[in-house]
Amino acid sequence: MLEVDCLTQQFSMPSGLLRVLNGVSFRLKATERLAIMGPSGSGKSTLLSILGALEKPTSGTVRLGGVDIGGLDMAGRAAFRNQQIGFVFQEHHLLAGCTALDNVLLPALATGCVSPSMVVCAEGLLARVGLANRAHHMPAELSGGERQRVAVARALSLSPQLILADEPTGQLDAQAAASVSDLLVEMANELGSILIVATHSQSVASRIGSICQLHSGLLLP
Repeated sequence: MLEVDCLTQQFSMPSGLLRVLNGVSFRLKATERLAIMGPSGSGKSTLLSILGALEKPTSGTVRLGGVDIGGLDMAGRAAFRNQQIGFVFQEHHLLAGCTALDNVLLPALATGCVSPSMVVCAEGLLARVGLANRAHHMPAELSGGERQRVAVARALSLSPQLILADEPTGQLDAQAAASVSDLLVEMANELGSILIVATHSQSVASRIGSICQLHSGLLLP
């Protein structure tokens, strides 16, 4: 379960204090899905960064599977993030010099050991996202939609409890966006993962499930 309680985030600016999040609270259980909408600058990426242990909030708590993420030290957060949280960003962030298969294996490489079973799992994920015959292609040899599918497979490679997607279809055409959105939902269901997607697209949000608006630092139904 993901438990978010009274998250606030504020930054000191030359013009004064900028409050981005103003007491965000919600709960999600395994396989539950949430689309977060809101204009640019509303704090969607900030919220996902906190949920994903990339940054710490000014106040409030995030618990995933009973673990207080904010209570972990930097190394602990990094290890927890790698093993329990999968990220998909608007930019695929694939390593240009690595094949699709190698990119999917990157989270496993961070653990210090890639076993034959992990390679088999990565190959299986590429097959699940429709790229079995592209496993040994470089990112430059893939279309935008294909690169984002590799990014989805990479995010799922260690079967995370939580999948976070920040504008994952922002640079895709409508058909590819629908395909990637449906793939995220399908794979989250198969893994029993929680899925949270931040998006500007009403069409994408409607494919994810429940929709909330981030407005004035609050998450509203």
